[in-house]
Amino acid sequence: MRLNAYLARAGVASRRGADELIKAGRVTVNGEPGQLNTFVQSRDRVELDGSPVELQALTYVLLHKPAGAVTTARDPEGRRTVVELVDHPARVVPVGRLDYGTTGALLLTNDGDLAHRLAHPRYEVEKVYEAEVDGRPDDEVLERLGRGIELDDGPTAPAKVRRLGPYTVELAIHEGRKHQVKRMLEAVGHPVRRLHRSRYAGLTLDGLEPGAWRELAAAEVERLRQTAAR
Repeated sequence: MRLNAYLARAGVASRRGADELIKAGRVTVNGEPGQLNTFVQSRDRVELDGSPVELQALTYVLLHKPAGAVTTARDPEGRRTVVELVDHPARVVPVGRLDYGTTGALLLTNDGDLAHRLAHPRYEVEKVYEAEVDGRPDDEVLERLGRGIELDDGPTAPAKVRRLGPYTVELAIHEGRKHQVKRMLEAVGHPVRRLHRSRYAGLTLDGLEPGAWRELAAAEVERLRQTAAR
């Protein structure tokens, strides 16, 4: 694998941070300075500042993200991050994003290849949201959401929509545009008051309180891999 990916899998830094370490000359491979285009084989010896670097085991975590946490590894404003909520020895990072006030299912992993595929639009990973909105969406509004909404960056794909209550709707989408659900509901005249992601790629939050997390079972990981291989 590429050297920056190796360092990320080892929990040293993000891929971008690893690039900076490599450019600073702090990383060697078999005693030679690493380069941005260096590939690491299983028999190679990688060192950072003279200390050996070893890969961590692949780890997959499902977090029930609470409101008031940012979906990053670090926050310059000092706000609580989702990575801080996951007390795991492996360095895991979030797959995609949930807004600061949005709650729900968030996957974190150190499997960079799988994370990249899950986040790519071509694999159409389903994300299910429950939105509490202003006003009472009628059947015509639900039909419009289901057909797709024209946004400033183009029309959305058709969504699965159902009413959960007078002021609550459920939307299942497979795109990953920024603020997509909020923008869709704003466009039909029902701004979002609260947003919760109840499912991600088939993973549910059963038994997980806000702020709690669990490691995925082997069967769940395999289903994710199958989803990202279609």
